[in-house]
Amino acid sequence: MTGAASSTATVMTAGRIPIVEYLRLGDTPHLVAHECTDCGARYFDRRNGCARCFGMRFRTIDVANEGTITAFTIVAVAAPGVPVPFVPAVVDCGGTKVRANVINVDPTPENVRVGMPVRLATYVVGSDHDGTEAIGFGFEPVGA
Repeated sequence: MTGAASSTATVMTAGRIPIVEYLRLGDTPHLVAHECTDCGARYFDRRNGCARCFGMRFRTIDVANEGTITAFTIVAVAAPGVPVPFVPAVVDCGGTKVRANVINVDPTPENVRVGMPVRLATYVVGSDHDGTEAIGFGFEPVGA
């Protein structure tokens, strides 16, 4: 799903909402980025100007659902209430760097590595009193 223009509206499905604006739900969940039309820099947050070239025009593009881990760490100590261990990583998705947790894998050095192919995966973060689910994302090993 790279390069194709995507609606700028946050896509919500019945009873499910994305935890971040740049996560699109539906039949094929995916991320979207704002790409500077002058230099091609990509950002997940809304921008008035490009940090690279100072351009002021952006278009919304779909980010590839698969990529490779370029950096990661295994967190063993966190704030109270945060389950550990977990694996935050930087994933290269077709040239777009995405920061997210690696999920659905045993968080050990034997199971996570730089260069590992991963794909976007969604999961339920929580729900409100009406049962509406908040949906987050991470990356899981390809083949998981």
